[in-house]
Amino acid sequence: MLMQEERELVVEYGRKMSTDRLSTGTSGNISVCNAEKGLMAISPSGMDYFSTTPEDVVITDLEANIVDGVRKPSSEWALHTAFYRHKPHARAVVHTHSMYCTTFAVLGQPLRAVHYAIGDTGAATVPCAPYRLFGTAELAEAAIEACGGSDAVLLGNHGLVACGRDLKSAYGLACNLEYVAELQYRTMCIGTPNILTDEQMAEVMERFRSYGQPGSGKAGY
Repeated sequence: MLMQEERELVVEYGRKMSTDRLSTGTSGNISVCNAEKGLMAISPSGMDYFSTTPEDVVITDLEANIVDGVRKPSSEWALHTAFYRHKPHARAVVHTHSMYCTTFAVLGQPLRAVHYAIGDTGAATVPCAPYRLFGTAELAEAAIEACGGSDAVLLGNHGLVACGRDLKSAYGLACNLEYVAELQYRTMCIGTPNILTDEQMAEVMERFRSYGQPGSGKAGY
């Protein structure tokens, strides 16, 4: 089976995404890119993650032409391929509808540096892209344009997209950003959050370069 390991990872992390309540039902999607082959393994459209098997995961090229698989790929395939084209380090993309990130996406507000964990995006802010219809090239274009140097972006009235050098990193980033979003929400409920300065965040991101065990890939702080 073509890209068997990548397919198995998509299934594993799709179930984690549901269990961790980053998405509900059949919402959200995951992909893993093999840059050398110019292919990606992406979750199938509209299927429950606990009934999805590796055979259901679809292999496409970066224009969404199906190379292997019998299912229809996620409707958000353009969102995934846009990140692979514009962020050369990205090897995995996770798109969630997690509660607190989506709350700020509905407000059209960015995530700010209320906690230093946001620095794992490579930026001090996670911007919010304007609303575009789901499953369209216009949504993918808006997401990339808004994203800038960050490895994540909110999608207006929709959810979150995060990328990483592997699926563990992309998924860990999505989890950490949901934590940051919840902190931002809770602090805004009782007052005005203290936002770390650009200088403070620059120190954080420099420290992140040597964080954790060599080659382990951080997923928390």
